[in-house]
Amino acid sequence: MGKAETAALAFVQTINRHDLDAMTALMTPEHRFVDALGKVVEGRENMRMAWGSYFHMVPDYVIVPRETVCEGPVVMLLGMAQGTYAPDSWLKAENRWETPVAIRALIKDGKVEEWRVYADNEPMRERMRLAR
Repeated sequence: MGKAETAALAFVQTINRHDLDAMTALMTPEHRFVDALGKVVEGRENMRMAWGSYFHMVPDYVIVPRETVCEGPVVMLLGMAQGTYAPDSWLKAENRWETPVAIRALIKDGKVEEWRVYADNEPMRERMRLAR
């Protein structure tokens, strides 16, 4: 396994642990996050706050990579993303969702410079509509 793939998988592990300090340490200062709808968040500290908010909304969120493809500094992760939408902090089975995910990670000097997510957000949006 190459350095870029190792860095991308280490970042997934920090996400799955919801370890904001470790996640931040693995991001470049100019880190760029692009979500499945094309929304961009730039900067390591901005992403720390964004991930913290997301983990509050989906407290059991995890990424389950099933396959990786690496080409130099670019790593593609293919797998599943899953969690439970919990607006009231209760993990209710009916608010659980799972969706296929592809992530394109750009690694620079062993850190994640860009994290771009391709996923169908409809399963979670449906849970959000039903929870209202």
